Amino acid sequence: QVQLVESGGGLVQAGGSLRLSCVASGNILSSNTMDWFRQAPGKQRELVASAPIGGGATYADSVKGRFTISRDNYNHTVYLQMNRLNPEDTAVYYCHHNLLVLGDSRFSEVWGQGTLVTVSS
Repeated sequence: QVQLVESGGGLVQAGGSLRLSCVASGNILSSNTMDWFRQAPGKQRELVASAPIGGGATYADSVKGRFTISRDNYNHTVYLQMNRLNPEDTAVYYCHHNLLVLGDSRFSEVWGQGTLVTVSS
């Protein structure tokens, strides 16, 4: 069974920075796309950043220029560097991996448990 473990969330003042990490463990052959989603109270879950295996990361318009997604393929890990945070960034952030597991011929979708980021004004 593959699991995603997230870390790095917490409370930060507006203008500050946080770095989220998410590592996948289990019998993983390879990771395809690695993503970060977020969901604020009363709002729909949205895609924040996506890191395809071949490069060419994409970002939501609201975080462009402030957030950077990166990946460590050897350790099946994805990071989200968040700079110049504002209260609108407050949400539960979820890690998502599209990966290939030993014994399977198709990619699986795996989600983390979520980590809370709170930005105070």
